Amino acid sequence: MSRVAGYGRVERGRTLTFTFDGRTYAGHPGDTLASALLANDVHLVGTSVKLGRPRGIGAAWTEDPTGLVQIEKPFPEPMLQASVVELTDGLVAYGVDGQGWLADAPDPARYDRKHTHTDTLVVGAGPAGLLAARSAARAGESVVLVDDRAEPGGTLTGTEIVGGRLSREFFAGVVTELAANPQVQHLQRTTAFGHYDDGFVLALERRTDHLGTAAPAHRARQRVHRIRALKVVIATGAIERPVVFEDNDRPGIMLASAARDFLHRYGVLAGREVVVFTTDDAAYAVAADLAEAGAAVTVLDARDHSPVEWEARCAAKDISVLPSTVVTATEGAERVAGVLARTPDGTIRLPADLLLVSGGWNPAAHLFSHVKGELGYDPALGAFRPAGTLPGISVIGAANGTFALADVLRAGAGDEAPVAGPEPAHTPVKVLWRTEGDQARQFVDIQRDATVADLARAVGAGMRSVEHVKRYTTVGTAHDQGKTSGILASGITADLLGSSTGTGIAELGTTTFRPPYTPVAFAALAGRERGTLFDPERITALDAWHVARGAVFEDVGQWKRARYYPLPGEDMDAAVLRECAAVRGGVGILDGSTLGKIDVQGPDSGVFLDRLYTNMMSTLKVGRVRYGVLCHNDGMVFDDGTVLRIAESRFLVTTTTGNAAAVLEWMEEWLQTEWPDLRVYLASVTEQWSVFPVAGPRSRDVLGAVFPGVDVSAEGFPFMSWQDTTLDGVPVRLARISFSGELAWEVNVSGWYAPALWNRLLAAGERYGITPYGTETMHVLRAEKGYPIIGQDTDGTVTPQDLGMSWVVSKKKEDFLGKRSFSRQENHNPLRKQLVSLLPTDRRTRLPEGSQIVERCEDGRLPAPPVPMLGHVTSSYHSAALGRPFALALVRNGRARAGDRVHVPVDGVLVEAEIGGTVLVDPEGARRDG
Repeated sequence: MSRVAGYGRVERGRTLTFTFDGRTYAGHPGDTLASALLANDVHLVGTSVKLGRPRGIGAAWTEDPTGLVQIEKPFPEPMLQASVVELTDGLVAYGVDGQGWLADAPDPARYDRKHTHTDTLVVGAGPAGLLAARSAARAGESVVLVDDRAEPGGTLTGTEIVGGRLSREFFAGVVTELAANPQVQHLQRTTAFGHYDDGFVLALERRTDHLGTAAPAHRARQRVHRIRALKVVIATGAIERPVVFEDNDRPGIMLASAARDFLHRYGVLAGREVVVFTTDDAAYAVAADLAEAGAAVTVLDARDHSPVEWEARCAAKDISVLPSTVVTATEGAERVAGVLARTPDGTIRLPADLLLVSGGWNPAAHLFSHVKGELGYDPALGAFRPAGTLPGISVIGAANGTFALADVLRAGAGDEAPVAGPEPAHTPVKVLWRTEGDQARQFVDIQRDATVADLARAVGAGMRSVEHVKRYTTVGTAHDQGKTSGILASGITADLLGSSTGTGIAELGTTTFRPPYTPVAFAALAGRERGTLFDPERITALDAWHVARGAVFEDVGQWKRARYYPLPGEDMDAAVLRECAAVRGGVGILDGSTLGKIDVQGPDSGVFLDRLYTNMMSTLKVGRVRYGVLCHNDGMVFDDGTVLRIAESRFLVTTTTGNAAAVLEWMEEWLQTEWPDLRVYLASVTEQWSVFPVAGPRSRDVLGAVFPGVDVSAEGFPFMSWQDTTLDGVPVRLARISFSGELAWEVNVSGWYAPALWNRLLAAGERYGITPYGTETMHVLRAEKGYPIIGQDTDGTVTPQDLGMSWVVSKKKEDFLGKRSFSRQENHNPLRKQLVSLLPTDRRTRLPEGSQIVERCEDGRLPAPPVPMLGHVTSSYHSAALGRPFALALVRNGRARAGDRVHVPVDGVLVEAEIGGTVLVDPEGARRDG
């Protein structure tokens, strides 16, 4: 174990067990998975994505580019950083070999969102952020303070002396003051991941119970806060920068600040034989703390002189300091075992089980950049910092390049909280991006396996923009968004370009920082809008009856529609053949309630519909029905359906199920933006009316039995007419419309009475063998008659003429939508695809929908690519009436090719099929009137 007594803020009185890569370990509440693994001397976490090299823990928080794990329990989630996963009892995790895997079970957790408006939003609860929040609260402002760690304080160890007290005590007082203010909302474990215009910030809160167990089921696991603030204060601190050298990717190599964090926050000593490689003063405090905790420490300082103020302290702790020394390479297998360094006197080798690197600090100014805040290069810091200002936005503390705690306190607390004792400065910095060595083994982005050699290759290929280099090499595109690799890549690229172009890092700049700052689960972004709440399931009034009858459902738009009703032992094909035979031979009933229905009213309704439909609607008589087609401006079929004239100034328009909302929106667009002078009013009535098509030779008997007062004879109730009646005082509308080619009625009733009327129709039809049928049977019946389904037999490039429906295009109307396009030369091209039927000549193969159609190949083999395609299969079924499979297809010049034979490749076999007309059952239409 590498847990050190007297250090850390974990709850050592309680033990949590967890499993990693199949082995069980122990940790404590307050641990992260990374700290618990290091405490158990587990340094190898996984392997890299491209090269399969060993990977370990590289940092203590979101800047870690290497320690990726897959969580299986208490919830499945891929590709998380071990450093941010809070340990829970029973946690099960695995290291990833470059990439994770998606869960094979639904996530049962809840996710939600919350909207907040505030005067001041402070991002970051380190010293600068805490003091800024306190200042705003004391000024009477409402404040939201967010911080991504489990506890406030930022990178403070808690041992610093501030205002005569330990820093943890001083800032605990600040937190207590904020908690007592009702206008302050303080959110820990909350990452501001996106900053947008007008003070809008998105923040993700991880909601645990803080006791080492997963969030309870009734509580959202994660919450997205949508915060709108008058002022945004960015106090996000800074991220330590590594230095690139040969084999700098081994487990056991991490940022120096991370080792200090693991020690003081979790009580974990990450190594016993430690080498610290630094280019600035900050790492000396790390070296001192680790030495005091029992490690043997050697400091390699790239600068010519080590800081004077640390010499005595290092000597007192037996810390060896070698100035003018840089690491050039490392040794080891699954963990670093040795460090090679170049000194003024030559190369040395130092044994080490932990190598810490500190190459300076980069202000974490991502949120400033999200709103187009400019960053400028500061040579003194060797880093980019905010340059200029933005209205309503302040960047403070280390995020703005102010690293010294004393300076932060002076800015936020004045003389209230002076710092006592030696405090490490972060300057002066020796800017060192990389040392010498094999460029192919010098890793810039450790997660992406991107090396200095890759950057050199990009520059050699002519890349001069850091954005181009990023995309060429993938540097900065991993889960960490280049937190440790981005500025390195800019610096090294500038060095590679400098000798030939004179371009320095200041001129080269950085890549664009974009949200999210840290990875955010799609589930969190979706919130509660998942499953049926994301895409609501709409059900008809008869849904319970369909379920009880054992219906198999399909999704049509948002509707759950009964597809078929299998009897015991039946598959879909058998059930559909039985249902088809029942309709053609007796009587069937369908729940067609999902049909789109739009009530069109107003004095100009007829004019309005004439402009929309390809045929005339204004001449339709009250009590009659007309089929119509809608086209877009390009003349391509958009939707179709029937139009019932209810009164002189009122029509009921039906649409396809999936297009109901789109048609209504399209109608409103034309009415409101192009023809506002028309006195027309539209309303969706899809849910108000339940519709039951009753079809088949015995349908007249069923309707006559249920509605004895209605003359259902051919003369008394002609095709494409409708009548209103009542049943036990309930209004019912009957319409003689057929989508099957059989004698049929559509029975319309308010959804409140749908189950009762459905059961009355079933009871009346029992003696005739009435059979409920689903949408699959409906599709077969309509296809046998050559009736197209818009969206299945069309693809947005099909005109009414292509469908063989020139008859539906009026030659009398002066204009309608799409009319001009019908005169285009292309629309008269004889080689346009046209709707035809295909009959497989073997009489047994059902052609898969979407299959391509080619010319008949005499030798039974496809010609060499590219193979000319004639068209594709749009609908394909087994037919009870035909006793064979058949299909509808769009084929070039198809109608002129009736009788021709073509081939359809199916699973590597060429299936021969004959082109024919679209009407395959009752071409004379005799069955329509019974």
